[in-house]
Amino acid sequence: MVTRNDEKHRYEIHVEGKLGGFAEYRERGDDVIFTHTEVDDAFSGQGLGSRLAAGAIDDAVQRGRTIVPLCPFIGAYLRKHPEHDASVRWPD
Repeated sequence: MVTRNDEKHRYEIHVEGKLGGFAEYRERGDDVIFTHTEVDDAFSGQGLGSRLAAGAIDDAVQRGRTIVPLCPFIGAYLRKHPEHDASVRWPD
């Protein structure tokens, strides 16, 4: 399950009580600017990164935010999932 940790400015995904990965963000106005995503090597190849990206993006969209993908991983995920295009502002 993906949770938003407002104190650390990141979305987190846990596996069996352990932090499996996180996606860092900054909020500016109505924008959620994703800056970095990281998945623990112990969980690589399990689709954790995609589940993390999906949960983070879904939360931002549900809150009416505009997604700005500075993070290459989040950007790649969004290119594969054009259903979120209306909520994305690509950086120059």
